[in-house]
Amino acid sequence: MSATSTLAVTHLVPLAKELDENKVTPGVLGFIVFALIGGAVWLLMKSMNKHMKKVDFEEGPEPAKAPGPASADRPKGESPA
Repeated sequence: MSATSTLAVTHLVPLAKELDENKVTPGVLGFIVFALIGGAVWLLMKSMNKHMKKVDFEEGPEPAKAPGPASADRPKGESPA
């Protein structure tokens, strides 16, 4: 540890002893961070809702399968013999 860091720690120790050890709160910074995260989530949901409204999806009929009764009886992956 350098001399400056030791000096800084010795000045911070009395400040830490003044805190009530039974009371821990997030403070103003915690509230600001929480509010920013909440605002970001709100904006993301608003944007997602706008993009989902643009989606025009209509399910079409399934593509026609190969004609012939042998293809329906055969399990997938087997080739005709």
